[in-house]
Amino acid sequence: MRELTGKWMRHSGDFWGGFTSMLVALPAAVAFGVTVYSAISPHYAAFGALAGILGATALGLIAPTLGGTDRLITAPCAPATAVLSAFAIQLVSQGVQPVAVVLMMTVLGILTGMIQILIGFLGIGKLIKYIPYPVVSGYLSGVGLIIIGSQLPKFAGAPAGTFWLEVLITPHGWDWRGLAIGGVTVVTMLLTPKFTKAVPGTIFGILAGLLTYAGIASTDPSLLQLAGNPLVVGPLGSTGEGYVALITDRWYQIGELKLVQVGGLVGSAITLAALLSIDTLKTCVVLDQMTRTRHDPNRELAAQGLANAVASTIGGMPGAGTMGASLVNLSSGAKTRISGIVEGVLALVVALLLGSFVAWIPVATLSGVLIVVGLRMIDTDPLRFLESRSTVLDFSVVLAVVGVALFVGLIAASAVGVVLSIILFLREQVGGNVVRRKSFVGQRSSTWYRPEEEMQRLEQKGDTAVIFELQGSLFFGTTHQLYLTLEPELASTDYLILDLQRVQSVDVTAAHMLNLVRDALSERGVPLLLSNVRECLPNGRNLREFLELAGLVPDGETVLFMPTLEAAIEWVEDRLLGDVGVTEVDLKALDLHEIELFKGSKPDTLTDLKNCMEIRSCKAGETIYSRGEMDANLYLIRSGEVRMMGCVGGSSRLCRIATFGRGEFFGGLAFLDHRPRGNDAIASVDSELFVLTPEKFNYLAEEHKRIAFVLVSQLAKTLAVRLRHTDDELTLLQEN
Repeated sequence: MRELTGKWMRHSGDFWGGFTSMLVALPAAVAFGVTVYSAISPHYAAFGALAGILGATALGLIAPTLGGTDRLITAPCAPATAVLSAFAIQLVSQGVQPVAVVLMMTVLGILTGMIQILIGFLGIGKLIKYIPYPVVSGYLSGVGLIIIGSQLPKFAGAPAGTFWLEVLITPHGWDWRGLAIGGVTVVTMLLTPKFTKAVPGTIFGILAGLLTYAGIASTDPSLLQLAGNPLVVGPLGSTGEGYVALITDRWYQIGELKLVQVGGLVGSAITLAALLSIDTLKTCVVLDQMTRTRHDPNRELAAQGLANAVASTIGGMPGAGTMGASLVNLSSGAKTRISGIVEGVLALVVALLLGSFVAWIPVATLSGVLIVVGLRMIDTDPLRFLESRSTVLDFSVVLAVVGVALFVGLIAASAVGVVLSIILFLREQVGGNVVRRKSFVGQRSSTWYRPEEEMQRLEQKGDTAVIFELQGSLFFGTTHQLYLTLEPELASTDYLILDLQRVQSVDVTAAHMLNLVRDALSERGVPLLLSNVRECLPNGRNLREFLELAGLVPDGETVLFMPTLEAAIEWVEDRLLGDVGVTEVDLKALDLHEIELFKGSKPDTLTDLKNCMEIRSCKAGETIYSRGEMDANLYLIRSGEVRMMGCVGGSSRLCRIATFGRGEFFGGLAFLDHRPRGNDAIASVDSELFVLTPEKFNYLAEEHKRIAFVLVSQLAKTLAVRLRHTDDELTLLQEN
């Protein structure tokens, strides 16, 4: 018993939501069906009512079962009514028989569903996620105002077809009975949630409207009859002679359709599929906005397509996810897609068994429900955009979407909003700076640790090599600005490095500009170095392949692609120092006094130190020590080259963080503090090392204090020089 109670409590909101949304969707579905079939012939109005009921039932059962969007109510809608009515009117004007028109509409609905299924499987529905927030907000408020405006005439009891503005300026035409019924409904819906949440306010609002109508009807006997009563929904028309025969006949005749006739329906089917898909996805976006959820657009479109195909097959109206019924469903406490299935089941049950009850629901009551829903849809958050000049234009997008939605249409409003958002985005991109940092090789360093003398030479000559680190999108809007920034360097620099690590995208215009930069540099014999030319940008494009197709082919002379910025800087450093063509393998092994650490010391003073050291040979690729090892040895490179490999940014992938060449030392930090190694040391070529262990150094410190003092002093001095250079470089990066 407790388990059943718990399940009811969990899904009671879905039941009430499905019930109240059915009360909104079913009369509308019947009205849409009658509108479409009346365009064929007045005698087909009853068939139209049943088509609306069957459409609401099939759509309500299939779409939520397969679609998965919580709280979405799928039912016959206005876009389907408009397209099918125009389609029927056109065929009738051409002299097509009514039975054939019904048959063609059936095929049109099936084709529409198949196209929606195809759209879903192709993944086109995902485009909806790129709609900006100002567009969604404006659309939300616009739909809310449209709902309110469409219900005001019914709320005031004005004749059908009266525009809301005309209603407001002609109060003498108001029906006080409708105003009273609708007013009680609105007040009850707004006040009920303050006292109880067990039953949705919508239910109390409808009951209050019914009681108010009953009170008014007690004083006016004419209101106790359905015939000619403008205050109530009226008969649903859930019966119609010959309907089953009509369905049977159309399927007997469908085999007689020619392929040319079916092909002629494709254009109308594509139009209808697009309208229904947009209507559904926009409703889903609004639900996401109001519930902080996320729907699957492609799955939803496939489910909607199947539901429309089935609904059309059994003679029902096609439809889409409807805004009004979905929002009533939400406001009534629905939580899951079960509410949509409940709505579909109740649509059939109520139409067949309780049609007489629904017929007595006041029109003003349903209008009052939708007016409250419309009020709750209006998004006031964008008003904060007016507080800052930087966001005023974003507010103008919201305002434009609302305006177009009210005076043109919802689809046009979405299009206008997206176009305006794109313009604002381009404005921001063009106004931004694609150059993240400008520096010179003399201010930066590669991963190669060089002797102090070479560092000084690089600082003196480094101003002839300029580095530009680029960022963002290089496209037609930023190309001119970037070229103006680079132009002064094209006539003076000896080396130009463009780092593309933070570039998100590159278009053809930007690639053409890079070709112009290459041509200007090549006239002076200056190479263009492009670093971090990735094979996969965030937008999925292969940047290397794209640049090569655009004419920027690395030839080793005019254009060079470098894997990293450090590699590009190292390439330039070698040429500034004149070390091109000289490899570490070609050079003889150094003696201890030739090591950079002991330059200036006499050979005989280092004899005892040399006796404490061992000479170790390492093959290329051999690991000297690994990260985490308790290796406190000091290593001095007699010949060869050693690379420090470490994990950057929490990644497990090893990256080169430093390179030490002939005459340099490494491992000094662990030698001084005896802590575990922080990286891997790997010989990149065959190398030969002097190795001093802590034990040998302790012995040396006891027997030859001066030599030990010289070693520690020189070690500290060199580490200080390295640290100072690193500090200067970090300061430069921080300033930029």
